[in-house]
Amino acid sequence: MTDRLTKDDWLKRGLTTLATDGAHALKVGPMAAKLKVSRGSFYWHFKDVADFQSQLLRVWRERSTDQVIRELEAGKALPDRLTHLMKRAFAGKRDLERAIRSWAAEDAAVARVVAGVDARRVAYIAKMLAAAGVDRKKALARAVFLYWAYLGQPLVTAPRLAGVTASMLDDIGQLFDS
Repeated sequence: MTDRLTKDDWLKRGLTTLATDGAHALKVGPMAAKLKVSRGSFYWHFKDVADFQSQLLRVWRERSTDQVIRELEAGKALPDRLTHLMKRAFAGKRDLERAIRSWAAEDAAVARVVAGVDARRVAYIAKMLAAAGVDRKKALARAVFLYWAYLGQPLVTAPRLAGVTASMLDDIGQLFDS
Protein backbone atom coordinates (compact mmCIF):
# COMPACT_ATOMS: atom_id res chain seq x y z
CA MET A 1 0.00 0.00 0.00
CA THR A 2 1.04 3.60 -0.39
CA ASP A 3 0.62 6.61 1.85
CA ARG A 4 -2.33 7.59 -0.32
CA LEU A 5 -4.96 5.41 1.18
CA THR A 6 -8.55 6.48 0.90
CA LYS A 7 -10.99 6.92 3.74
CA ASP A 8 -12.68 3.74 2.48
CA ASP A 9 -9.40 1.81 2.85
CA TRP A 10 -9.24 2.85 6.49
CA LEU A 11 -12.89 2.02 7.08
CA LYS A 12 -12.46 -1.40 5.49
CA ARG A 13 -9.44 -2.05 7.74
CA GLY A 14 -11.46 -0.85 10.73
CA LEU A 15 -14.36 -3.18 9.97
CA THR A 16 -11.96 -6.10 9.50
CA THR A 17 -10.16 -5.27 12.73
CA LEU A 18 -13.44 -4.95 14.59
CA ALA A 19 -14.74 -8.28 13.25
CA THR A 20 -11.55 -10.21 14.00
CA ASP A 21 -10.17 -8.52 17.12
CA GLY A 22 -12.97 -6.45 18.65
CA ALA A 23 -13.44 -2.77 19.42
CA HIS A 24 -10.45 -2.64 21.78
CA ALA A 25 -8.23 -3.22 18.71
CA LEU A 26 -9.43 -0.10 16.87
CA LYS A 27 -6.14 1.67 17.52
CA VAL A 28 -4.52 3.92 14.93
CA GLY A 29 -0.95 2.62 15.28
CA PRO A 30 -1.62 -1.09 14.78
CA MET A 31 -4.07 -0.44 11.95
CA ALA A 32 -1.57 1.87 10.23
CA ALA A 33 1.08 -0.84 10.55
CA LYS A 34 -1.28 -3.38 8.94
CA LEU A 35 -1.91 -0.95 6.11
CA LYS A 36 1.84 -0.14 5.89
CA VAL A 37 1.29 3.60 6.27
CA SER A 38 2.00 6.25 8.86
CA ARG A 39 -0.49 7.36 11.49
CA GLY A 40 -0.68 10.65 9.62
CA SER A 41 -2.65 8.91 6.88
CA PHE A 42 -5.38 8.19 9.42
CA TYR A 43 -5.54 11.79 10.60
CA TRP A 44 -5.70 13.03 7.02
CA HIS A 45 -9.08 11.30 6.70
CA PHE A 46 -10.50 11.45 10.24
CA LYS A 47 -10.62 14.21 12.83
CA ASP A 48 -9.95 11.73 15.63
CA VAL A 49 -10.68 8.18 16.74
CA ALA A 50 -14.25 9.10 17.71
CA ASP A 51 -14.88 10.39 14.17
CA PHE A 52 -13.45 7.16 12.75
CA GLN A 53 -15.61 5.02 15.04
CA SER A 54 -18.70 7.02 14.14
CA GLN A 55 -18.01 6.53 10.45
CA LEU A 56 -17.37 2.81 10.99
CA LEU A 57 -20.80 2.48 12.55
CA ARG A 58 -22.35 4.45 9.68
CA VAL A 59 -20.75 2.12 7.13
CA TRP A 60 -21.88 -0.96 9.08
CA ARG A 61 -25.46 0.37 9.25
CA GLU A 62 -25.44 1.20 5.54
CA ARG A 63 -24.06 -2.17 4.42
CA SER A 64 -25.85 -4.45 6.87
CA THR A 65 -29.24 -2.80 6.86
CA ASP A 66 -29.95 0.01 4.39
CA GLN A 67 -28.28 -1.71 1.43
CA VAL A 68 -29.93 -5.04 2.22
CA ILE A 69 -33.36 -3.39 2.34
CA ARG A 70 -32.74 -1.61 -0.97
CA GLU A 71 -31.69 -4.88 -2.60
CA LEU A 72 -34.75 -6.69 -1.27
CA GLU A 73 -37.06 -3.92 -2.46
CA ALA A 74 -35.53 -4.05 -5.94
CA GLY A 75 -35.46 -7.82 -6.22
CA LYS A 76 -37.66 -10.58 -4.96
CA ALA A 77 -41.43 -10.72 -5.20
CA LEU A 78 -43.22 -9.99 -1.94
CA PRO A 79 -44.01 -13.57 -0.79
CA ASP A 80 -40.40 -14.65 -1.37
CA ARG A 81 -38.80 -11.59 0.18
CA LEU A 82 -38.94 -12.76 3.80
CA THR A 83 -37.60 -16.22 2.98
CA HIS A 84 -34.85 -14.66 0.88
CA LEU A 85 -33.97 -12.32 3.76
CA MET A 86 -33.86 -15.19 6.25
CA LYS A 87 -31.67 -17.31 3.98
CA ARG A 88 -29.32 -14.39 3.47
CA ALA A 89 -29.20 -13.48 7.15
CA PHE A 90 -28.79 -16.96 8.56
CA ALA A 91 -26.21 -18.00 5.94
CA GLY A 92 -24.00 -14.95 6.32
CA LYS A 93 -20.96 -14.55 8.52
CA ARG A 94 -21.79 -12.63 11.65
CA ASP A 95 -18.39 -11.88 13.15
CA LEU A 96 -18.83 -8.15 12.59
CA GLU A 97 -22.39 -8.20 13.94
CA ARG A 98 -21.20 -9.96 17.12
CA ALA A 99 -18.27 -7.57 17.52
CA ILE A 100 -20.47 -4.50 17.18
CA ARG A 101 -22.96 -5.87 19.69
CA SER A 102 -20.13 -6.61 22.13
CA TRP A 103 -18.88 -3.07 21.63
CA ALA A 104 -22.42 -1.75 22.23
CA ALA A 105 -22.50 -3.56 25.58
CA GLU A 106 -19.59 -1.36 26.69
CA ASP A 107 -20.34 1.94 24.92
CA ALA A 108 -23.63 3.84 25.21
CA ALA A 109 -23.14 5.75 21.94
CA VAL A 110 -22.60 2.50 20.05
CA ALA A 111 -25.61 0.98 21.84
CA ARG A 112 -27.78 3.85 20.54
CA VAL A 113 -26.67 3.17 16.95
CA VAL A 114 -27.28 -0.56 17.35
CA ALA A 115 -30.73 0.10 18.86
CA GLY A 116 -31.59 2.23 15.82
CA VAL A 117 -30.45 -0.54 13.47
CA ASP A 118 -32.46 -3.10 15.42
CA ALA A 119 -35.58 -0.93 15.23
CA ARG A 120 -35.14 -0.38 11.47
CA ARG A 121 -34.63 -4.09 10.79
CA VAL A 122 -37.61 -5.18 12.88
CA ALA A 123 -39.83 -2.50 11.33
CA TYR A 124 -38.87 -3.67 7.85
CA ILE A 125 -39.57 -7.32 8.65
CA ALA A 126 -42.94 -6.31 10.17
CA LYS A 127 -43.71 -4.28 7.04
CA MET A 128 -42.96 -7.31 4.84
CA LEU A 129 -45.19 -9.51 6.97
CA ALA A 130 -48.04 -6.98 6.95
CA ALA A 131 -47.75 -6.58 3.18
CA ALA A 132 -48.04 -10.36 2.90
CA GLY A 133 -51.34 -10.27 4.79
CA VAL A 134 -50.35 -10.68 8.44
CA ASP A 135 -52.31 -8.47 10.84
CA ARG A 136 -50.12 -5.47 11.80
CA LYS A 137 -49.99 -6.28 15.53
CA LYS A 138 -49.13 -9.88 14.81
CA ALA A 139 -46.62 -8.78 12.16
CA LEU A 140 -44.64 -6.79 14.70
CA ALA A 141 -44.60 -9.63 17.24
CA ARG A 142 -43.53 -12.10 14.56
CA ALA A 143 -40.86 -9.72 13.29
CA VAL A 144 -39.44 -9.34 16.80
CA PHE A 145 -39.41 -13.11 17.26
CA LEU A 146 -37.62 -13.66 13.93
CA TYR A 147 -35.07 -11.03 14.83
CA TRP A 148 -34.43 -12.64 18.20
CA ALA A 149 -33.83 -15.94 16.41
CA TYR A 150 -31.37 -14.25 14.07
CA LEU A 151 -29.46 -12.68 16.96
CA GLY A 152 -29.51 -15.77 19.15
CA GLN A 153 -28.74 -18.50 16.63
CA PRO A 154 -24.94 -17.92 16.65
CA LEU A 155 -24.91 -18.53 20.41
CA VAL A 156 -26.03 -22.15 20.03
CA THR A 157 -22.99 -24.36 20.49
CA ALA A 158 -24.40 -27.85 19.90
CA PRO A 159 -23.38 -28.57 16.27
CA ARG A 160 -26.56 -30.44 15.39
CA LEU A 161 -28.68 -27.50 16.62
CA ALA A 162 -26.51 -24.62 15.45
CA GLY A 163 -27.00 -24.90 11.69
CA VAL A 164 -30.01 -23.73 9.74
CA THR A 165 -30.56 -25.21 6.29
CA ALA A 166 -32.39 -23.57 3.40
CA SER A 167 -35.22 -26.11 3.68
CA MET A 168 -35.54 -25.36 7.41
CA LEU A 169 -35.85 -21.66 6.60
CA ASP A 170 -38.50 -22.40 3.95
CA ASP A 171 -40.46 -24.30 6.60
CA ILE A 172 -39.95 -21.59 9.23
CA GLY A 173 -41.06 -18.95 6.73
CA GLN A 174 -44.42 -20.70 6.43
CA LEU A 175 -44.99 -20.19 10.16
CA PHE A 176 -45.01 -16.45 9.60
CA ASP A 177 -47.49 -16.35 6.74
CA SER A 178 -50.87 -14.83 7.41
